[in-house]
Amino acid sequence: MSSTLYRWSLPISTVICACLLILILTTRELPPMAPILKDIKHVFAAFMDIFLDALPFMFMGVLLSTVVENFIPEAFIRRMTPKHPLGGILFACVLGIMFPLCECGMIPFVRRLMRKGMPVYIAVIFILVGPILNPIVFASTFMAFRSAPEMAYSRMGLTFGVALVVGLLLTRFLKSSPLRHASSGHATEHIHVHEHHSHDHDHDHHHHHHDHVHAHDHAHHHDHGHNHSHGDSRIATMLSHGTSELYEMSKYLMLGAFLTALIQTFVAQDSLSAIGQGTFVSHVFMMGFAYLLSLCSTTDAFVAASFAKSFSPGSLLAFLVFGPMIDVKSTLMLLSIFKARFVLTLSIVVAITVLTGSLLFMHFFL
Repeated sequence: MSSTLYRWSLPISTVICACLLILILTTRELPPMAPILKDIKHVFAAFMDIFLDALPFMFMGVLLSTVVENFIPEAFIRRMTPKHPLGGILFACVLGIMFPLCECGMIPFVRRLMRKGMPVYIAVIFILVGPILNPIVFASTFMAFRSAPEMAYSRMGLTFGVALVVGLLLTRFLKSSPLRHASSGHATEHIHVHEHHSHDHDHDHHHHHHDHVHAHDHAHHHDHGHNHSHGDSRIATMLSHGTSELYEMSKYLMLGAFLTALIQTFVAQDSLSAIGQGTFVSHVFMMGFAYLLSLCSTTDAFVAASFAKSFSPGSLLAFLVFGPMIDVKSTLMLLSIFKARFVLTLSIVVAITVLTGSLLFMHFFL
């Protein structure tokens, strides 16, 4: 009985709400529809302009992310990891250039690398700068700021500066593991491999006297079926990864484009200009705006460019660098790996570094 009531509760409540809405609309005087329709048209036009400009770069990011996820062996990165801290910071930046992952797919990828032995400070730097220091993000920023190409170069330069500062601080002050759970994956893997080898040894010893031709035929058919299923599994994994990441990225892009369109339509330009031209306030405002919007780094440049008439270049630079490093969704994902105190400290350090760097870039370069 209770399950039946639960199943019908949602449709019944929906019908009741719809009836109440119709009652309210039919018993009160509505304002003239022309201004409302004009605002809706303006919101839709602004939304489509931002979304369609960013869509090709989002598809490129998903495609390359899927290739990296399925074809680049983690052992290769583990062997290439430098021992010196400065070399490790540079290596993390180079990884960002080599592997154009967005922040949505960055943390699961890095978590696997840490389980294989990558140092924590390199992993953290890779998480921060990887979504920005890649060719797709540079191209999208360059296209979004066609009339101001220095924004694309400044974005890459400030990102590298943040990586250097945060990396040196981590190597100097990080004494204990910031991981939420003890990293026992490596030991578990070692035990598993050892047991697997022992099992293979016993298995080979037990079947040592089997007929050679029978074993050959069995291996041939087994390998053929295994390779066929492995290929199907690889394709299915790629499709699943690409679809999920496309869905994850597109919903944040649509939300960001819609909120931006609402702000452009209903917030007076004079109010935005008053905030946007302030030396300090504009930078803090755009950093907070980037944190809340949680846009993908391959598409956020088009949102930032839409505010170019109201905000200073330095504040837009702070938006472009801080957002991909620390935002709502990346904070939640970081908390799934690292301790809350470490995530809070890292966020504060990144915010101060980006704010200081964007002010310096505004004074000397932009």
